[in-house]
Amino acid sequence: MSKKTVKDIDLKGKKVLVRCDFNVPMDEQKNITDNTRIVAALPTIKYLLENNCAIILCSHLGRPKGEFKPEFSLQPVAKELSRLLEKEVIMAKDVIGEDATSKAANLKQGEILLLENVRYHREETDNDPEFSKKLANLAEVYVNDAFGAAHRAHSSTAGVAEFLPAVSGFLIEKELKFLGNAVSNPERPFVAILGGAKVSDKIGVIDSLLEKVDTLLIGGGMAYTFFKAQGYGVGDSICELDKLDLALDLMKKAKDKGVNLVLPVDTKIGKEFKPDTESKIVPWTEIPDGWEGFDIGTKTIEMFTEELKKAKTVIWNGPLGLFEFDQFAIGTSSIAKVLSEIDAMTIIGGGDSAAAVKKAGLEEKMTHISTGGGASLEFLEGKKLPGIECLQDK
Repeated sequence: MSKKTVKDIDLKGKKVLVRCDFNVPMDEQKNITDNTRIVAALPTIKYLLENNCAIILCSHLGRPKGEFKPEFSLQPVAKELSRLLEKEVIMAKDVIGEDATSKAANLKQGEILLLENVRYHREETDNDPEFSKKLANLAEVYVNDAFGAAHRAHSSTAGVAEFLPAVSGFLIEKELKFLGNAVSNPERPFVAILGGAKVSDKIGVIDSLLEKVDTLLIGGGMAYTFFKAQGYGVGDSICELDKLDLALDLMKKAKDKGVNLVLPVDTKIGKEFKPDTESKIVPWTEIPDGWEGFDIGTKTIEMFTEELKKAKTVIWNGPLGLFEFDQFAIGTSSIAKVLSEIDAMTIIGGGDSAAAVKKAGLEEKMTHISTGGGASLEFLEGKKLPGIECLQDK
């Protein structure tokens, strides 16, 4: 962690702009259905309150594409924050308009203001310098605690750092500590599990991890591209025909590097893409035409389990099957259960894998669940994240 955090600068009594990730799911009545991301921001907010700061929070929600759309308002977030902090969170009607500017100017120490959705302005995603400057003018210090948006070079994630002293909050510090240590200094054996639908989404990650891991377990839809590349039929399973050579190259690279690349040996297939479709488990070499692979099979679960029991560090990104349908969620939930029981550092890379772990009720048993799917993927690829790069070095 070479970047400064809130503990590395004097914040006492300062007006602080904090970029949070309040991009939370809501139902049609605008009730927040999962407040994990809001809860994750609390340690930083509470630390700033202890230091008598005047706190200005900002975040995006959904993709309003530069227009004011009431359904993307952060009003429900202000309400939930007020409940969690047992303290009123003042809501601004805009971002850099008259209401936000006057409320920010009059904000007293120990008070909290939440700006409206930053993506109501197209300038936010364009990382427009003028917009960044107006946002920065509201405060004296900038704190980025939105790891889930750290891979985006937007005004509120990177642009404002041009105009204010910029440090990280505790959430970003924690993410960098766990993901960074796992990648640069893992306790071995180091095992990575990669799932998800497409090889193309994970090329960079597979490539990067082959330089670091001892074992790579591959499941999910992308396994069928590896099967097809070896000349086997995959029925109607998801398969990227333009990535067959790449799959063979990755298998060769793993062999050359001495990495144990493990593919499924059996698969649970279904007749149709629906929850109650007819299904059966077949060897991976025998997927019939007209059937589609939706999960890893029993023998694969056993094989993956054996590999994971040897591990001391595990990173998991991407579900191992169609976990939205219960009968094809067995592979994913079984592996989540194994991870909750082994004596190893277990890091879940956000997105669908985090959702699967939560669905299984096992989040408390993992060492770390990343709050950023896309950001954690890019971090594992070794890419530089704009929202981290812009922060002051220690």
